[in-house]
Amino acid sequence: MIRLSSMKEQKKAEEAAGNQPKSKISAAQLRIAKDINDLDIPPTCQTHFENRDDLLNFKLQICPDQGFYQGGRFVFRFKVPQIYPHEPPKVKCETQVYHPNIDLDGNVCLNILREDWKPVLNINSVIYGLQFLFLEPNPDDPLNKEAADVLKRDKRQFEQNVYRSMRGGYIGNTHFRSCLK
Repeated sequence: MIRLSSMKEQKKAEEAAGNQPKSKISAAQLRIAKDINDLDIPPTCQTHFENRDDLLNFKLQICPDQGFYQGGRFVFRFKVPQIYPHEPPKVKCETQVYHPNIDLDGNVCLNILREDWKPVLNINSVIYGLQFLFLEPNPDDPLNKEAADVLKRDKRQFEQNVYRSMRGGYIGNTHFRSCLK
């Protein structure tokens, strides 16, 4: 894990050796390094950095251990903007999922990723928010209106649709790949 202090030490070492630092560390990079060092995520979540030097782009895997989505594996891609924390990270679900708050293109409807974002929030807040969507899908603020309508109208049918979709079945004309662990 990259530490905020190691970034500062590396910069000081480069300056002491007479080398120009390779690139200036942005406020977003400093903040995301702090957020990552302070992560306190549950065992059902795991982060993955494809490039250790690029903390602004990473993946999160959520494997719910209860609720409709228990036993599934869902991957989200985070893209943190250069003006973070003044704007929220962009989060997209890479796993196609039958969910009222995630559309078939992977867009996520989570209030703290939109109008309720505040700079005091952090990556940990977003991770817990995403995990909560799998524990308590919200049919009152949907991106997938069909899934939301089924959840409101017939919880048992919604549960069957989630079960079928997670095992690689069809819901209507949409085929879902298996996302079981």
